[in-house]
Amino acid sequence: MATNISTEQVLTKKVWNLATILAGLGIGYTEYVTQLTYLLFLKMDAENEELFEETSAIPEGYRWSNLIELDGLDLIEQYEKTLEKLSEQDNLIGTIFTKAQNKIDKPVYLKKVITMINEHYWLDMDGDVKGAIYEGILEKNGQDKKSGAGQYFTPRPLIDAMVSVVQPQITETVCDPACGTAGFLLAAYAAMKKQSQDRAKQTFLQNDALHGFDNTPLVVTLASMNLFLHGIGTERSPIECRDSLEKSSDLPIDVILANPPFGTRPSGAKEINRPEFVDTRNNQLNFLQHIMSELKSNGRAGVVLPDNVLFEAGAGEVIRKKLLKDFNLHTILRLPTGIFYANGVKANVLFFQK
Repeated sequence: MATNISTEQVLTKKVWNLATILAGLGIGYTEYVTQLTYLLFLKMDAENEELFEETSAIPEGYRWSNLIELDGLDLIEQYEKTLEKLSEQDNLIGTIFTKAQNKIDKPVYLKKVITMINEHYWLDMDGDVKGAIYEGILEKNGQDKKSGAGQYFTPRPLIDAMVSVVQPQITETVCDPACGTAGFLLAAYAAMKKQSQDRAKQTFLQNDALHGFDNTPLVVTLASMNLFLHGIGTERSPIECRDSLEKSSDLPIDVILANPPFGTRPSGAKEINRPEFVDTRNNQLNFLQHIMSELKSNGRAGVVLPDNVLFEAGAGEVIRKKLLKDFNLHTILRLPTGIFYANGVKANVLFFQK
């Protein structure tokens, strides 16, 4: 039987202690957080039925109640069937369970995670507390260098500084074309939410203002759940699993906040065929071009980019000329080395308006 929720700090510690145990068994932190996400969603759906008498969003036979009583190989089999079924759904559920796979193949440890989740009522918490617990887990995962998750996690002080400069407004649309675990979108949401209590504006903010894209299914799962736990996109996730560079989003975007991946475009990636682009395999230059093309007139952007964007010849020079001609590049924030990637990589935040 579930008990009332513990404090945010206690529960985060409990979740992370279990992660440490599983890490010793070869189950990485990122894999653990992903499985936690799947199971947490199922548990909250069950709570929604129990506490609020809402109809379950999960198909019959694949719900929390179908897992909680099982042990051994029966549990593994049911869990894997559930992940497969839910990944086929065409709604928020399908987004959260994008290409879902079980990474905890020992029944006893899967049961430990399920039991830990079942000890608490997660819906007793408001969105801020639920979201803070989940964000705390994602942050710990991002700080773990062995997990490789740091590439998806931008430090919160930098995110807050960028939002403070760009100042998104509650009636505006905000996009992150390489959204990771949705840190920029959440920070923008927190800033915009305080600006008005008007119901229409708040509804727009929760359902239509935010847009995120990432081409890694795992990250789409984490970002979608992160927003969901903050009460954002409860019907359909604002996050899409796709390569932003392949085509325009066709959205009217007022504000873009991003920390796109550095380096060259991966060799297996689809060729970029956009006539408005200068041809280059440089990832950061392509993301800069994408952001420049996505913004509405008078739209604003804050983007983390490495040094070579500022001085590279060829395509870099052509793109820079366009940036200086068609945009007001008003601020370049120099970042200390070591925030992203290796210590030698120098990065900046470019702030500009179309």
